[in-house]
Amino acid sequence: MADILSKGSLFPEELIPEFIQKTRGASALAALCAATPIPFNGMKEFTFQLDKEVDVVAENGAKSKGGITISPVTIVPIKVEYGARISDEFMYAAEAAQLDYMSNFADGFAKKVAKGIDLMAFHGINPRTASASSVIGDNHFDSKVTQAVTIAAGDKPDANIESAIALVQGSECDVNGLILAPAFRSSLAEQVTTGGAKLYPELSWGNNPGLINGLRVESNNTLSANASKDRALVGDFQNCFRWGYAKEIPIEIIQYGNPDNDTTLGDLKGHNQIYLRGEMYIGWGILDAAAFAFVKASE
Repeated sequence: MADILSKGSLFPEELIPEFIQKTRGASALAALCAATPIPFNGMKEFTFQLDKEVDVVAENGAKSKGGITISPVTIVPIKVEYGARISDEFMYAAEAAQLDYMSNFADGFAKKVAKGIDLMAFHGINPRTASASSVIGDNHFDSKVTQAVTIAAGDKPDANIESAIALVQGSECDVNGLILAPAFRSSLAEQVTTGGAKLYPELSWGNNPGLINGLRVESNNTLSANASKDRALVGDFQNCFRWGYAKEIPIEIIQYGNPDNDTTLGDLKGHNQIYLRGEMYIGWGILDAAAFAFVKASE
């Protein structure tokens, strides 16, 4: 194992499922929509829709036109990476110590990737710079989803959610998931009955219960990140959103050069350092924007 690590090759296959499991558990989108394997060169998903209802035809009667619409959505993986410098003592440590380093790095990288999936797919931003990414373009919910409910003074949060659900169902789409920003989750948790009992006790104290009124619910701070007005997103995550990753997950050990392009830190070998770098190829696509609706803050 030590020789394999020193050459910067891939994790063995048996470690990959555990790595991906950590990623899935920390992403709201990944929790609501199972990953689909994405080829390295991308894939094309087709949305298939019969445009009209069935037609009643009299005996010997003429049949009328129905119509069909097929719309392609291309999903191309984009590369994300994270790297860090550590002391080159790593190279001389016992195998158990090397595995500890790698395990901790892999765990941290998985959590960063999980958060990054949401930030990229919700807002189209580069997670590190928090600015719009030209690589992502308009392939994100903020750009594609136009159905929205704006929170007005005195509104009850659950009424806002009901209105957003009505928008999705009005587009003849299903609702099987809800994502909440923390502030909006807190507003729901504060709602009480006329007798003073909490309407949603399962949301109290920052809980993320996973299910409310039979609807799958996830909450984290990525939905409202970067000064976004997004407070909730409802829709058909199971059928109208796709995401996935290329199979291989390289964790590379770099011993020479300046791999992070930071001239102030200098050459690795000259400073008794090595560089750990993780890379992953992730792709996603919104197959039908009408299957989703936002609840947004007014200001």
